[in-house]
Amino acid sequence: MQTTDVLDAIGGLTSQLKSYAAKLPAIVQLTVVPTGIKPKPEAVDDYEAIVSRFRTQSAGTAYRGLNDSFVESLEAFEVGKLLGSVQPLLAALDHLERMQRDKEITADHTDARRIVEYRAGLHKILPGNKPELDGAGRGM
Repeated sequence: MQTTDVLDAIGGLTSQLKSYAAKLPAIVQLTVVPTGIKPKPEAVDDYEAIVSRFRTQSAGTAYRGLNDSFVESLEAFEVGKLLGSVQPLLAALDHLERMQRDKEITADHTDARRIVEYRAGLHKILPGNKPELDGAGRGM
């Protein structure tokens, strides 16, 4: 398994999250908040397939440490918790960067660029990342 394979998995998961986030209403009613709005079963199956494939391929490699983050993201996705799905993937990207810095893995310029792109894409999914909310929460 190479860094490119890991980034392909993260890219697939990010794509699933973007599709799911695009279908969520801008304002969620309070009656829905405790359980979240669940993604379609097909989307959950696709997400689970990516995680399962990654877990199988990463066994016995330096990347196996990312399995927990991927599973945590899957579990949150299954119940419709968008924030809980994004945070573990951001943590996985942090872990990849640490591994690269510590020379545990090698990542070329293309891989480094993909890490930055996926991080930016995941941050755009997070709530409160809308231009119309700029300045919100900063007081008066």
